[in-house]
Amino acid sequence: MKRNLFLSLFLVNTIAVLAQNKDQQFFKEIYNSTLTNSKCYSWLDHLSNDVGARLSGSTGAQKAVEYTKKQMETLGFDKVYLQEVMVPHWVRGEKETAYIQDNKTKIKVPICALGGSIATPQNDLAAQVIEVHSFNELKSLGADKIKGKIVFYNRPMNNAEIDAFDAYSGAVDQRYAGAQEASNLGAVGTIVRSMNLKLDDYPHAGGQSYGDISKDKYIPTAAISTNGAELLSKTLKTNPNLKFYFKQSCQTLPDALSYNVVGEIKGTEHPENIMVVGGHLDSWDLADGSHDDGAGVVQSMEVMNVFKNLNYKPKNTLRVVLFMNEENGLRGGNKYEELAKANNEKHIFALESDEGGFTPRGFSLECDDANFDKISKWKPLFEPYLIHSFTKGHSGSDIGPLTSPEIVKVGLKPDSQRYFDYHHAANDKFEAINKRELELGAATMTALIYMIDQNDID
Repeated sequence: MKRNLFLSLFLVNTIAVLAQNKDQQFFKEIYNSTLTNSKCYSWLDHLSNDVGARLSGSTGAQKAVEYTKKQMETLGFDKVYLQEVMVPHWVRGEKETAYIQDNKTKIKVPICALGGSIATPQNDLAAQVIEVHSFNELKSLGADKIKGKIVFYNRPMNNAEIDAFDAYSGAVDQRYAGAQEASNLGAVGTIVRSMNLKLDDYPHAGGQSYGDISKDKYIPTAAISTNGAELLSKTLKTNPNLKFYFKQSCQTLPDALSYNVVGEIKGTEHPENIMVVGGHLDSWDLADGSHDDGAGVVQSMEVMNVFKNLNYKPKNTLRVVLFMNEENGLRGGNKYEELAKANNEKHIFALESDEGGFTPRGFSLECDDANFDKISKWKPLFEPYLIHSFTKGHSGSDIGPLTSPEIVKVGLKPDSQRYFDYHHAANDKFEAINKRELELGAATMTALIYMIDQNDID
């Protein structure tokens, strides 16, 4: 009896060791292939430098759809197809201008209209400025002090936060809902400090919403660079009656037809189980969006390229999904889920890369405790590649709408410290990408998908 028990335990341990050795070897092959034979950097070069900015509804967005579909057709998918989705079509118009009117001195400052904003009246606006740091402070001032003024939101991202995304989360409400809140108190416009930890002259775009207020109450809203915000705040302290002038000519056009781009390879054992890996194809219009989210797009495509190079056939169905319209509507993610439900599809796993092409540090998981514990046990396989952070948290906006009951959703977590230097700004260009860091992220994504495919979820 004892001898049989010993033999059973010995066999179990032996099988576990063999499996671990097999996984370790395949990890090496994944990283070697990605670092020596990847296509993601050249794909991003074309997407950034030849296609360029890809705001939803734009010519650039359509070119990106066509380019990535063509590239995916070369990767050996069983099928590559487009999913139609109607997207918002907001256009910036002429470059914005702004200055601080301090007595007889005009001081130019860099601004950019926020996505979805209306134009300034007769293409310009000038008014006194009220600086606030929170919605509570705004409301405490009341309509008497806000009416007819430009509200200047100047709450910086919190430098004390180690994860830069936590700092972003603590400040972004003023960008998203600032115009709505100020309009309710009679403001004629809003200026918002850019979401950036660095002091520089780049205004950062981003989405904003007027919420449920009527269109006649919409007011123009723009982001000001962090250096510009510091200057405006300093100047207000010496001259509270100064005026701020800004001009923007943006407008919202009728919704436009666009597409999610999907590549699919059927699973060899469980084709009914779907694993998704993706990023969003659209970008803001100030630059080519190499970090946000060109990096995630090409890293997701690279997963299939690595599997092809290593002749790996997934047991479960693998889909690479390039979502349209994450930046100002999330229409692509919502359309994908709508079609998944209509087709009674079973998604077991989704991985998104939408935090830049920097050095990967780990994963953020949305799942139950059992699956979190299971995936966390794979950490020793990742640690030789300096992937050490497995935490519960937000996975990704595009995969957020997926509601399959057993799904595990994961976000790739690169080093966050420099991301907001570029996020939504005119410097988010191809030269900001480090080839090796980009490839390490793609390899890390591939390795996790391999482990999910080999072990399934609980």
